[in-house]
Amino acid sequence: MVRIRVLVVDDHRIFAESLAAALAAEPDVDVSAAGSGPAAVRSLERAAAEGRRFDVLLVDADLGATVPGVRPAVPVKEVGEDGLVDGISLVAGVRSAQPGVRSVVLAEKDDPRRAALALQAGAFGWVAKDCSLSRLLTVIRGVLREETHLPPALLTGVLRELTAARKHRTDSERLVESLTPREREVLRCMVAGLGRKAVAERLFLSPHTVRTHMQNVLGKLGVHSTLAAVALARRAGVGPVDLAGDVVERGGQLA
Repeated sequence: MVRIRVLVVDDHRIFAESLAAALAAEPDVDVSAAGSGPAAVRSLERAAAEGRRFDVLLVDADLGATVPGVRPAVPVKEVGEDGLVDGISLVAGVRSAQPGVRSVVLAEKDDPRRAALALQAGAFGWVAKDCSLSRLLTVIRGVLREETHLPPALLTGVLRELTAARKHRTDSERLVESLTPREREVLRCMVAGLGRKAVAERLFLSPHTVRTHMQNVLGKLGVHSTLAAVALARRAGVGPVDLAGDVVERGGQLA
């Protein structure tokens, strides 16, 4: 019998342990529980090192939301505006570190926007916490067959959110393409969090020249602040400059 290895991640211990116990009653399921994002990462890394990788990650959508100031333990794709790490952030990090793990987000309530973010982060499913055990097992087995599972009531809203996000990204990409190669260099430095002086030193330019480039970047992108420019750049897929090496633009345009 092929056994499915499941990791339940929820900082509400009673819920995590109860769900783990219910799943463990299935003859083809091996299950463990973790009470935080960092604990989940340690479990995933330890299992991988021992050659016993988990197959499915069941993660609370609001993981860590009760612990102000917690920082991500893994690379994240989406962090809440209040700086708190949630389950969607963990999904993104796990997809990057262990792409073979199928993540399913467990949520207290239906939320089309957050469900869309979860799918964009790499989740294969969004399931209500109060769903039946048989429904959850169907989802677990389904995601291992590359199926995506969403509550029917969420489908229209999620498709609307994904369509809007795709349009937003396309518009952002078009604006970034209007920048000159040097302006794209400056933008990537801005995404990395470098200030005007640091950008000038890195690109061997005067602070005045960098100031002009930054003003041009803001003008062409149609924004009024560095934060807004960085947000738009990230939507367009522009990553930060590699602070440990040379500036390299995707597509080979700059080196």
